[in-house]
Amino acid sequence: MPNNKKILKRNVKDSVFTNLFQDTKYIVELYKALHPEADYVTEDMIEIVTLKNILTDSLYNDLGFMMDKRLIVLVEAQSTWTVNIMIRGLMYLVQTYQDYIEKEELNIYSSKKLEIPKPELYVIYTGEKKVEEKEISLSEEYFGGDETALDVRVKVITESREGDIINQYVMFTHILNDRVKANGRTKKAIDETIKICKDRNILKEYLSNHESEVHDIMFSLYDDEQIQKAMMRDARKEGLAEGRMEGRMEGRMEGRMEGIDAMIANMRKAGISDEMIQNVANMTRRPTS
Repeated sequence: MPNNKKILKRNVKDSVFTNLFQDTKYIVELYKALHPEADYVTEDMIEIVTLKNILTDSLYNDLGFMMDKRLIVLVEAQSTWTVNIMIRGLMYLVQTYQDYIEKEELNIYSSKKLEIPKPELYVIYTGEKKVEEKEISLSEEYFGGDETALDVRVKVITESREGDIINQYVMFTHILNDRVKANGRTKKAIDETIKICKDRNILKEYLSNHESEVHDIMFSLYDDEQIQKAMMRDARKEGLAEGRMEGRMEGRMEGRMEGIDAMIANMRKAGISDEMIQNVANMTRRPTS
């Protein structure tokens, strides 16, 4: 059982969000929350297209899915507000279209107009800062509203209808924040969050079926800041100067990542499945206590 003093990963809610929406049943609920008129949507109409970059951590999103091969929906869950989500959304969208074009074997150089799914971008914001915007625009935020060759529009969701899957997720994050404030990033905060949510019928089915998994998600990684502090302490003990400490930390992290990437490349050459590689990569990247 994890020690009560272990520190939770800073973006724990995003990890739970990603895990929750690995199940197409909950994606159907999400889509219906975004499109209340779409009561006809079923699981077999949903295809998950979330980006999974197992070689680096540079490009991956929280949730991407395609509905009935005619609509691409990208959803991000954010506890810290930033309009830069539009730039990330653009990058996610371009990569998702590229994957779609390759999968469908479409020829972008053909004279015939391609048929591609329509995009929708959303951010579910759960932080404490008050956000009034219901939609943000790349052109308006970055180019003063000038007409340019490019624009990206992202719908901002801070609340939803009581009881729907978005509302339940937002309530989960608020309860977790409250419990962390009371108990710190500890096992007690997790236990109390899960109990309160189940008692209030908030993500009850998911938390009941995946309780041990949720615990594992929350305790699987230490906070990056804590890792850096530990490495700084080690460096000081070895009598290194301040400037050399930073170089040593960066060298350790870069060497670790290069080793992981080389291992993954060798596994791919050996014909090991992407799913197995993903599992190994996640365990290898996990910091030790």
